Amino acid sequence: MAEPRILVVLLNYRTADMTLRAAEAALCGMEDLDAEMVIVDNNSGDGSFEMLCEAALQRGWADQSKVRVVASGRNGGYGAGNNFGIRQNMSNKSKPDYIYCLNSDAFPDRGAIRALLEVLESDHQIGLAGSYIKGPDGDPHQTAFRFPSIASEFEGAAHTGPISRLLRNSIVPLPLPERTVRVDWLAGASVMIRRSVLDEIGCFDETFFLYYEETDLCRRASLAGYGTMYVRESEVTHIGSVSTGMKQWGRTPSYWFDSRRYYFVKNHGRAYATVATLAHIAGALIWRLRCLISGRKSHVPERFLRDLIQHSLSRPRPNQPLPQSMLPQTSIVD
Repeated sequence: MAEPRILVVLLNYRTADMTLRAAEAALCGMEDLDAEMVIVDNNSGDGSFEMLCEAALQRGWADQSKVRVVASGRNGGYGAGNNFGIRQNMSNKSKPDYIYCLNSDAFPDRGAIRALLEVLESDHQIGLAGSYIKGPDGDPHQTAFRFPSIASEFEGAAHTGPISRLLRNSIVPLPLPERTVRVDWLAGASVMIRRSVLDEIGCFDETFFLYYEETDLCRRASLAGYGTMYVRESEVTHIGSVSTGMKQWGRTPSYWFDSRRYYFVKNHGRAYATVATLAHIAGALIWRLRCLISGRKSHVPERFLRDLIQHSLSRPRPNQPLPQSMLPQTSIVD
């Protein structure tokens, strides 16, 4: 029986040095697999594409037909960039059996890619498999989740013990799994997807610029009868939020609100989306009252509630590249 073919899609946006580190780590895990890599520069505009092409030549990757560097031509966001890579197929133009999407700031352990493959090969009703993600310090990251709902919007905004206990089965972040287990959805830093599932349900929805696109993809897979697995044996070190700059957000960007609203409207309808927003507002007011009474400092981004309300009253905007002043500027981290 032929070895399954894997296409590794590594998306770069202004993180060329780190992308090369991620590529090196992934190539180690690809050595005993029938796998190729395509590095997609998502219209970085900072010389990243030229740097990646030169590095591929210097390291002999191009000669080995193991790595291709391509330019997307536009920054349509995370989903659009990955879709561009997926459409490249294998170097002989045939379709791979699996797509492995890897963030530019994620570094798989040597056996991480194979561990995902083995889980997917074990059951054809599994559509996606994602890794155990840890930080550079070894601490685990939260990457396994339930699908968002009205109840989760209320609970997540309220941050209150009695409410969280009452709605414990609706809390989006799952307790950290200690073994391989089925989940609703996974963060997209390191995830392998069965290509036949993408042929059936479609690739990432490019209406999402950033955030919620993997949630939506896992939900579509679930509705089609395919599970998503969190694979504890697949370990990946992830720095996190390097391209998006999320850790440095002083204020939540408009594209996050766009993605949140679109997810709820697309999957549940406008009425449900409205109630979900009202539930979030109610929970946020409870949290504000708690902070006022206790004197504790709120961790909510500046003007978040006001921005959420204003955004909910505005008209949806089509996905389009952000102005240069709004794009994250981080290119490397120490």
